[in-house]
Amino acid sequence: MRMASSPDPKPRSLPMNLALTLKNIAGYAGHRPALTWDGGALSYAELEAQVRRIAGALLGRHGLRRGTRVALAMQNCWEFLPLLYGVWRAGLVAVPLNSKLHAREMAWILGHANVGLCCASLEIAAALSAPDVSGGSPLPPILATGSKDWAHLIEGPAVGGSPVPPGGEAWLFYTSGTTGRPKGAILTHRNLLFSCHCYYADIDALGPQDCILHAAPLTHGSGLYALAHIARGSNNVILEGSFDPERVLNAFQRYANVSMFAAPTMVSRLINHPRAGSGDTRGLKTLIYGGAPMYVSDLKRAIALFGPKLYQLYGQGESPMTITGLDQSMHANNTDARFEEHLGSAGVARTGVAVRVVDEAGVDLPAGEVGEIITASECVMQGYWNDAAATHRTLREGWLWTGDLGALDGDGFLTLKDRSKDMIISGGTNIYPREIEEVLIQHTGVLEAAVVGRPHADWGEEVIAFVVRRPGAEVAEHALDRLCLDNIARFKRPRDYRFVDALPKNNYGKVLKTELRRWLVTDAQ
Repeated sequence: MRMASSPDPKPRSLPMNLALTLKNIAGYAGHRPALTWDGGALSYAELEAQVRRIAGALLGRHGLRRGTRVALAMQNCWEFLPLLYGVWRAGLVAVPLNSKLHAREMAWILGHANVGLCCASLEIAAALSAPDVSGGSPLPPILATGSKDWAHLIEGPAVGGSPVPPGGEAWLFYTSGTTGRPKGAILTHRNLLFSCHCYYADIDALGPQDCILHAAPLTHGSGLYALAHIARGSNNVILEGSFDPERVLNAFQRYANVSMFAAPTMVSRLINHPRAGSGDTRGLKTLIYGGAPMYVSDLKRAIALFGPKLYQLYGQGESPMTITGLDQSMHANNTDARFEEHLGSAGVARTGVAVRVVDEAGVDLPAGEVGEIITASECVMQGYWNDAAATHRTLREGWLWTGDLGALDGDGFLTLKDRSKDMIISGGTNIYPREIEEVLIQHTGVLEAAVVGRPHADWGEEVIAFVVRRPGAEVAEHALDRLCLDNIARFKRPRDYRFVDALPKNNYGKVLKTELRRWLVTDAQ
């Protein structure tokens, strides 16, 4: 009798590649629309064919090796998703960049990530090509969309695919840090697939009958949610250009089963649009919001206008889109005595995700007490690229220390108290004061600078700078503005400058930013 062979004591790591989810869909639903934009459309079969050609060109024409990093410095455009999946099909690593960043900020990331090729929108490619952007450091080759080089990219020799282990790098997500320089969170194929599975478990079941509207940046949250929709054959409708509530409301009428990710600022602009109360929004299926706090009054108006279709998420680049969530039923349960309290929370732990609130020693705090939020799941990053110290501080014994403060109640609802002590969230975008302060003190007349956030009705917060002049120096606001515009993204520029004789400090010389915020409140009264 033949005996069954014993199992391999060291099972091999099975290949895993996010681009294979596209290949599977193209096989049985190739005729379905995959991408739709104002100028055209691609079916899943056409998208798969283009992805294979892009992969071939990246490996052949551009000579990139497996594991090489490819930057995607692009505004929302149809080219983003074919390129992203082409990068993965070739076994490369994507480095999507916030299109709002200053060219010098992008250049720093390109160098820090050791990028081998940068694919950029025309405007961004031109900005990166300007003299002195890189500070003398060499930049990688830059390939602009719409150029002859781009045409060659999408006409490369088709390749079938490149196996990648589950722990292989997929997306290097650069997220601002309190040191003033962004940090690259290493997200693997396993991390991103887990995020997709959480989408299906917690937010919505998807299929070819669905579509996702990309009005928020594809380089961030909206692009991450494209992965879940592509894996299930949904149509990706891309709104190129800046956010326009009119176009979004039109899309709700034009398409059926529409999902959309939006920052709270975008939701606010939607519900306050003149057509919001009269337009046909039956096509909207799910409106997912997150990235910043949202007023309960705005939530109530959104529920009244759109129905119980809202889902709130809390996540970070280090655990993309996947820590806690407040689902559609929780938004609809207005008979619950704690309804408003729940609307003001960030919901409960996502499926397969552990969430705790702890003190500085990592000891769990009782319900209702404020501490640091930590989380563990298959969605948590592998670490920060080329930053062992930051990785050691943030990942401890399998837990991600978020740096955010919050409290858990007895039912598991998490309420955020502060995204961090210093971080400013404006329009759903994280802004860290120190990088602005470091620019301001480059002015020869500035002795000290401290930046804080001031509440703003539309944007959540706006940036305010407190500036101490050097004795006898003259410092003009327009000069500080020019300095900021030359070095950092426009949206980070202070909206107001307060010139003071000295900054409030504690006994150790640390600036008391809580006192600066108190000054702003006092001035407003």
